[in-house]
Amino acid sequence: MRVVIALVTIFLSSVSNAGSPLVFQSDFGLRDSAVASMKGVAVGVSPELGIYDLTHEIPVFNIWEASLRLIQAADYWPKGTVFVSVVDPGVGTVRKSVVLLTKSGHYFVTPDNGTLTFVAEELGLEAVREIDEAVNRLANSEESYTFHGRDVYAYTGARLASGTITFEQVGRLLPPRVVSIDYQKPAIDSGVIRGNIPILDIQYGNVWTNIDRATFRGLGVEPGDQFDVSITYDDTTVFEGRLAYFPTFGYVEVGEPIIYLNSLGNISLAINQGSFANTHGIASGANWSIQVKKPTVEAK
Repeated sequence: MRVVIALVTIFLSSVSNAGSPLVFQSDFGLRDSAVASMKGVAVGVSPELGIYDLTHEIPVFNIWEASLRLIQAADYWPKGTVFVSVVDPGVGTVRKSVVLLTKSGHYFVTPDNGTLTFVAEELGLEAVREIDEAVNRLANSEESYTFHGRDVYAYTGARLASGTITFEQVGRLLPPRVVSIDYQKPAIDSGVIRGNIPILDIQYGNVWTNIDRATFRGLGVEPGDQFDVSITYDDTTVFEGRLAYFPTFGYVEVGEPIIYLNSLGNISLAINQGSFANTHGIASGANWSIQVKKPTVEAK
């Protein structure tokens, strides 16, 4: 019995010492050793850390998608989780290296270059601290200027997740704001909804928007209703057409388009067993906007 109690005590001690989950995201891909190097730094800080991947397939330099993938995943992770996101086209320049604490209790270690746009908006901004590289930087990396993901962010994230440092020991407190990417937020006015195309459902070519169910229903929506849809990139119209709303793809013939509500509860555009994005040359990002309205009823 004493042996069992001792083993349980050791197990519980190891769990309590493991710290918080540490989650990595980057645009590094997996074809070289960059991701393994970051994880090696983290293990060097604390071998007991639980280390996980969000994704390392962010398109290179695509800060917008990095910010979007963070908010898609973060809310499913427990309070105290530390996210390290490295999509850093300005590496080595004057952009700040920060840790954001959200009101939800999550930490985000990243360059302050727009990556924090959505987590700050949706999870709430509690506090921001600038990483003090005199303390929170991998030893003997002072003359390395192009791999802050390994030398600064992975190291600081691991120290924070393991409890080696507190949030206050990250560095100086900054004003409560971060760099944000400007985009069209969902809005309805005079029967017209405007929104953004944040991401594509890449596997199937569906076009996802940020227009939520409640905003869409502001138009008065029933299955089979028709809607006029216009998509623009900057000021250039890329698509105009009339689509019917249905709950799912099988309500229309193969090859026919529909509007539906995706798994996030936002309106999306699809072609049954086809690619709406490829068919109409549509991509995603801050500069892609969508307008949805019911057709005007002409007087007889």
